Amino acid sequence: MTGIRLTAPAPGWAIDADVVVVGSGVAGLTTALRCAAAGLDTVVVTKARLDDGSTRWAQGGIAAALGEGDTPEQHLDDTLVAGAGLCDEEAVRTLVTEGPDAVRRLITTGATFDTTDSGDIALTREGGHHRRRIAHAGGDATGAEISRALVEAVRSAALHTIENALVLDLLTDAEGRTAGVSLHVMGEGQHDGVGAVRAPSVVLATGGMGQVFSATTNPSVSTGDGVALALRAGAEVSDLEFVQFHPTVLFLGADSEGQQPLVSEAVRGEGAHLVDATGTRFMLGQHELAELAPRDIVAKAITRQMHEHGTEHMYLDARHFGAPMWEQRFPTILAACRAHGIDPVTEPIPVAPAAHYASGGIRTDLRGRTTVPGLYACGEVACTGVHGANRLASNSLLEGLVFAERIAADIAETRPPRTEPAKSTGGEPVALLAPETRTAIQRIMTRGAGVLRSAGSLAAAAEELEALHRSAAADVDAADPKDAVPGVDAWEVTNLLLVSRVLVAAAREREETRGCHWREDRPDRDDAHWRAHLVVRIAADRTPVVHRTETAAFPPVRAAD
Repeated sequence: MTGIRLTAPAPGWAIDADVVVVGSGVAGLTTALRCAAAGLDTVVVTKARLDDGSTRWAQGGIAAALGEGDTPEQHLDDTLVAGAGLCDEEAVRTLVTEGPDAVRRLITTGATFDTTDSGDIALTREGGHHRRRIAHAGGDATGAEISRALVEAVRSAALHTIENALVLDLLTDAEGRTAGVSLHVMGEGQHDGVGAVRAPSVVLATGGMGQVFSATTNPSVSTGDGVALALRAGAEVSDLEFVQFHPTVLFLGADSEGQQPLVSEAVRGEGAHLVDATGTRFMLGQHELAELAPRDIVAKAITRQMHEHGTEHMYLDARHFGAPMWEQRFPTILAACRAHGIDPVTEPIPVAPAAHYASGGIRTDLRGRTTVPGLYACGEVACTGVHGANRLASNSLLEGLVFAERIAADIAETRPPRTEPAKSTGGEPVALLAPETRTAIQRIMTRGAGVLRSAGSLAAAAEELEALHRSAAADVDAADPKDAVPGVDAWEVTNLLLVSRVLVAAAREREETRGCHWREDRPDRDDAHWRAHLVVRIAADRTPVVHRTETAAFPPVRAAD
């Protein structure tokens, strides 16, 4: 244990449970439903409302070998190629083998997918897939349908849920084992202010950390809270340098910040073309799959074209779809584009890459266990080894689904006893940053650790981030401190800073280009030296400690494994 914790009031209330699940996307709600079905007293904590996580923003769909002629082995091959040599093959095999039945159980839970005239699940293609294996709902509203079904199931099961609650830190017992979480509930309700959920099993399903960058497809709640909590608790994270930038995000202007509208990969899957201002397709000849190449390849190609042409975006041309197809297949994207003055039926869509998905996260094994006993991680916050250096399109919902079921099975099998959280284990709390520092962090990260990275840009980012860290710590020690008042905005930005520092530390260490980590000064993939994972933890002095694994296989999370 590090003894590091956020500056926050002591919990003023507490409830007890067997399991607390933090997050309400596909990973969190699936875990909670399976735990409750196993007879475990389960509490769901979510930062906003139950349906406000990243899952509902997922447009394209969920990948699984459901179609005629498709097999888990083919799905595995596509995933391994996209992961650029860093996927854990056992984890991928688990995903693709258990995936089809997990999707069928999701349907049994209440999710309704689009079907063909014959009643079969309608399947499309996305980048990196050699077959049609993406199940979708509502055309381009798959995540919203999955979220709806799971939220309804949670409410029907009368699970104890705490909404509008920001998780703060992990509670541990005298032996260093998980004993729950502290959290802050915003607004009025049954609970308010800082409290605790005491439970021997904690499942982090808090989603991503896209808000470390200025422009992202992630909702505003994606501030890396789960990764930051795990780091403070002494857990290891891995592959954090691999941040996937979605190639086709609606370009709203160079100064646009925050969540940007996504133009799903499925649009290219149905035949849209990437073109420059003259209408020339530029993906032809760059990859056998052209516009459907893995996302890192497409994002790099778009970025190169932008640099060569001196422009801030390229175009996605799907005018040949016609109005009926746009209205039936992609109603959500059509509405978003029109809301911003672009009509895809009659004009190409301006697009540019934006931060989308963290392939790395809290390091887990195949049962979702982290390096802290009793702490699990699932979904985008976790690093199971499935994604390697670059996520294959639409594998994320499937990963959340499959590993959620595995986590619930492990907790139900072990049923650890409840223990009392220990008193605070010394050490000064983390100095909080002023909320307005958030924009500064995002601009530092976009400038130094975005799509294009180099030793110089990363060194500059590291120094600027460390300066913010030192400034906050120094202010606490000042005779007249002006440190930020504990609150949601200050806690979020403090989490963003920690996650950013660790991400940059890993990106500086990896001196090669691989997957979605693109080093301009190291343009080649170097399997001889870098076909390995970077594992990072936070030392007691709050500095990131980076360790390289011996091989591409993950080491065990427990000494006894």
